[in-house]
Amino acid sequence: MKPIVQISLDLTNIDEALETAAMALRAGVDWLEAGTPLILAEGLHGVKKLREAFPNIPIVADLKTMDGGYLEAEMMAKAGANYVVVMARAHEETIKCVVQAGKDFGCQVMGDNLGCPDMVEGAKFLEDLGCDFVIHHIGYDERRGIAAQGKRMPSPMDQLREVVDAVSIPVQAVGGLSLEQAIECPKYGAPLVVLGAPLTIDADAFKTADGNLEESLRMICEAIHAYGDIAIKK
Repeated sequence: MKPIVQISLDLTNIDEALETAAMALRAGVDWLEAGTPLILAEGLHGVKKLREAFPNIPIVADLKTMDGGYLEAEMMAKAGANYVVVMARAHEETIKCVVQAGKDFGCQVMGDNLGCPDMVEGAKFLEDLGCDFVIHHIGYDERRGIAAQGKRMPSPMDQLREVVDAVSIPVQAVGGLSLEQAIECPKYGAPLVVLGAPLTIDADAFKTADGNLEESLRMICEAIHAYGDIAIKK
């Protein structure tokens, strides 16, 4: 599988999200993510506007579904999302419902292991229930809370290799990655690289980061795409 660069539009304003998305695509980004803040602020309308503006670009709707899985996935698929996100900590019936909705409405399912007591087992659980991708995720609040205690902030890189080895579906690492870590994800066998807070989005203000973002994104995309095919177990 060739590496894919996804930008997480963790913004709260659809106009800024559209502007950021256009810039990211010029820089070489492959997928757009309607981040959770954007979905909370704009809902289905935000996803529809992304689809209208970028009719041929894959869109991820980061729903973080915990219940009502079939309806949430159906609504987002009909709005134009190609991928929806369900949480491993949801009841297994919810995950099954999202997977079924994906089959019924032509979208794929990304399962997120955020908050799992055992992150590797959480990833395997998601695959067993039919998810198409695993998001190996250390949460924003968890990272900040642990850092505030003066402890080392956890990173998805800590167990990324173990997660990749445990499943036979593509893996994406999310949660406080540095630029260097994001670029290295394909080395760990994780071909889906997501760029968001804090790399491209101000993680505290939920607005586009300052600086020459387009040129930085172009260099990141070039470095990630240069890996070539990443082997995925079958």
